[in-house]
Amino acid sequence: MKPRLLHALRSAGVADYLVFLYLVGLNVAVALSPQGPVRTMCLLQVAGLLAVFLLSMLLVRGELLRHRFWNALGYRIGIYGTVQLSYFFFKDLLPLVNPGSLDRELYALDQLLFGFEPAIWLDRFVGPLTTEWFAFFYFWYFFLLAAHIVPIIFGSRDAWLVGEFMLGMLIVVCVGHLGYFLVPGFGPYKAMPEYFLHQLPSGLWMDLVWSTVNSNGAMKDIFPSLHTAGPCFVAMFSFRNRDHLPFRYTWPLITFFAGNIIIATMFLRWHYVIDVFAGFALATSAALLAPIITKWELDRRRAGGLGPLCPLFGEEKHQPVTRRGDEPAAV
Repeated sequence: MKPRLLHALRSAGVADYLVFLYLVGLNVAVALSPQGPVRTMCLLQVAGLLAVFLLSMLLVRGELLRHRFWNALGYRIGIYGTVQLSYFFFKDLLPLVNPGSLDRELYALDQLLFGFEPAIWLDRFVGPLTTEWFAFFYFWYFFLLAAHIVPIIFGSRDAWLVGEFMLGMLIVVCVGHLGYFLVPGFGPYKAMPEYFLHQLPSGLWMDLVWSTVNSNGAMKDIFPSLHTAGPCFVAMFSFRNRDHLPFRYTWPLITFFAGNIIIATMFLRWHYVIDVFAGFALATSAALLAPIITKWELDRRRAGGLGPLCPLFGEEKHQPVTRRGDEPAAV
């Protein structure tokens, strides 16, 4: 078992260590929180996620799973599934770990840096048509991400493409989630309702947004804005790969959606403008770092005779010896 463990540690990638540090951080944060039944429940949840991750890494990086399908699936459950699942625990986790709120500080920072608060300024444009327009884009954030995550992570046979996209998304989500713990807040709609003259009217898409947030939302997840970071990273990734299908046709549409989602986060009063700037900075950092780290990872594995960076469900299309930093990939 010891040689397997050492091999797993050596063959683990940057994304693996990123998720490990993220999950350890969650466990430490909960362990240091006040005693009580909620803490016990949360500790079981985050400890379970860490256990699933460690088991997955041992099986995959230790090369104990030989079947291609189960190897690929196990890796995705361990490295991506655990991070995504952790968000659904945040409704209890965030108030437990950091019960305070920095809404007033974020609002004051917006006033200092920008001189106004977009959410308040946009109040004058509130109406049935504008609210439904932005609620539509805000809600479609989930489908925009799913439309890229599912086919790329589960369907692509390009190791470079999968590695770059997965690492970039993990940087966005892991760093973003940790930001929720460090900078808790409810957003303008709840922290300062007295600043708004118009109530957001009910409608098909607005009602869907409200029901989704109330049933699954973490409630204090505003800094950085992942509704900004996620679509912006996908738009940057698509633009970088615009020489190949399907990105040569989709990148303008994704960029249009991302722009409307950013405005929607403030129009619907979920975010301060500083949240949006932080989300954009996070997306830009992920888009710049992911290809550089992916190239280094693939070169390291070829030189050291290590296993694949991200196990694929099918045979890899090609294994380029080198690849320029600006060269796009094909799905």
